[in-house]
Amino acid sequence: MINYSGRKVLVTGAAGFIGSHLVEALARSGAEVRAFVRYNSRNDYGWLEQLERGLGDEVEIFRGDLANPEAVANAVRNCDTVFHLGALIPIPYSYQHPREFVEANVVGTLNVLEACRRDSVRRLVHTSTSEVYGTAIRVPIDEEHPLSAQSPYAATKIAADQLASSFWRSFETPVVIARPFNTFGPRQSARAVIPTLITQALAREDVELGSTHPTRDFLYVEDLTRGFERCAEADGVEGEVINLGSGSEISIADLAEEVFRLVGREASVSFSADRIRPAMSEVERLLADTSKAERLLGWAPEISLEEGLRRTIGWFEGFLELYKPSIYNV
Repeated sequence: MINYSGRKVLVTGAAGFIGSHLVEALARSGAEVRAFVRYNSRNDYGWLEQLERGLGDEVEIFRGDLANPEAVANAVRNCDTVFHLGALIPIPYSYQHPREFVEANVVGTLNVLEACRRDSVRRLVHTSTSEVYGTAIRVPIDEEHPLSAQSPYAATKIAADQLASSFWRSFETPVVIARPFNTFGPRQSARAVIPTLITQALAREDVELGSTHPTRDFLYVEDLTRGFERCAEADGVEGEVINLGSGSEISIADLAEEVFRLVGREASVSFSADRIRPAMSEVERLLADTSKAERLLGWAPEISLEEGLRRTIGWFEGFLELYKPSIYNV
């Protein structure tokens, strides 16, 4: 574990699934964490509400909007390290409201980059996504694989990544682009396939799914947070794009069978047309080449898919009331 004692770090997207886990890990490492959350009048801090009381009390909540450059500049000020996770991510929603994704993912990232450049932060870890690759044309997918936007979401993430790379080349802004594959674990939104499977398997006799033939590379969230920390601390990795994945793939159909086995019940699977992406938008195959992460970061995943699923199912069993298994979460 990296010792962050006495160091100020900013996490954008801190109230979300991955962001809350990263905040937790950083706080445990002694960091002075500033958590950027989108303002709401309810003082609702999302999954940060679930942090251990001792940790949560140590986290500084910063309310704002990534599309507001003044707010972002104030959040970045005096921070040693910035982890930029804040983004709009639901792909089906991006078909309906692409402009929102441009504002959050492109403009928001530009604001973070400008603030980090002006404040001379030591390291910025920018979060990408494996969706930028589109359907694999070769596997495993290395960082030189062509980029192909098959959804408005993916297009905005490609734009954000290119902005981050341009700031390194133009201004030597010390940015590292971390490119996670399909992360899963406790607190994940029901819009993702593993929470969809688990919540339905726990609460319903019939499980509704869309396409079950695509394959994905699933990475447990604890492994990802370690990868983020290594991106922030490894020497000489500024300007690099680094995949963070498991290096294994599984079809959604086989994943469903594994979830049913671990839940300990049989369930029938029915097809739901509402859950299908447009034909040319479906990413058919994702499988990470993680050799660059191993070489530059000394990082490799430690938690197997089965163990990660066990932990995730255990968490969902205790928090099922927070989810709505009968509704398709866009």
